[in-house]
Amino acid sequence: MSAYVELVRAPAALTVVGDTVAGGAAAGTPLRGRRLLLPTASAAFYWAGMALNDWADRDLDAVERPERPIPSGRVSAGAALATGSALTAAGLVLARLGGGARAWRTAVPLAACVWAYDTVLKGTAFGPVGMAACRALDVLLGAGGGERTALPAAAALGVHTLGVTALSAGEVHGTSPGTAGGALTTTAAATTLATRGTGGARRSGGRLRRAFTAVLAGTYATSVGRAQYAALREPSARHARQATKAGIHGMVPLQATVAARHGAVRSAAFLATALPLARRLARKVSPT
Repeated sequence: MSAYVELVRAPAALTVVGDTVAGGAAAGTPLRGRRLLLPTASAAFYWAGMALNDWADRDLDAVERPERPIPSGRVSAGAALATGSALTAAGLVLARLGGGARAWRTAVPLAACVWAYDTVLKGTAFGPVGMAACRALDVLLGAGGGERTALPAAAALGVHTLGVTALSAGEVHGTSPGTAGGALTTTAAATTLATRGTGGARRSGGRLRRAFTAVLAGTYATSVGRAQYAALREPSARHARQATKAGIHGMVPLQATVAARHGAVRSAAFLATALPLARRLARKVSPT
């Protein structure tokens, strides 16, 4: 089981379950009742993507990352593909059960994007765009019919993912100042999108909500931006890996920022508690 936990980067799913929470908050359709299944659908899609990633990269990993489950022989290539397929199916079923036909209409293109990224787009110029689309669709999965209202929230997570994915290409051989600088720019853009229109929070929640939103946004921008700035100054593989990990964990305060900005303060506080746990578990199972 430990090999499969490593294959799907199991603890890293803590950074994806908040997508639908943020999408629901932005659309004014909080997750209740059956809709609480939507975060588990997100986790299933995330795990599917990780398994498919290692299946698609098995030959490259045999050279660059022989310790991974497939090249090390702990998981066969066929078993990894079957795992990715089963988890994709599980994500689709959970999305249908949790959100009905509306969620299904988002879950199907989301699943297609996951497969397209891992099997076709990764390693090309369209790779970061494909991964950003996956994340944006995952946010919209929680919108429950309010997709148009949730578009800025989806854009925030998508833009953030664009920068993280581009920077992650340098985890083995290093990145470039231009790529690191671009990632830093996407972090600034994501912060702006996540806090966009916070004046509306004044009418519905007062100063406390605005202050909490600002703290969460600052946590996100500081934790992710600092690591990306280090990669900008020294674009080595080590700094690229650190910035990628910071970007993955940075999903959590970004999701919480969106939730708090739209009035879901308790949901935002709950999401914020996942960050230290995700960081602790990352010491045992790397999210990259």
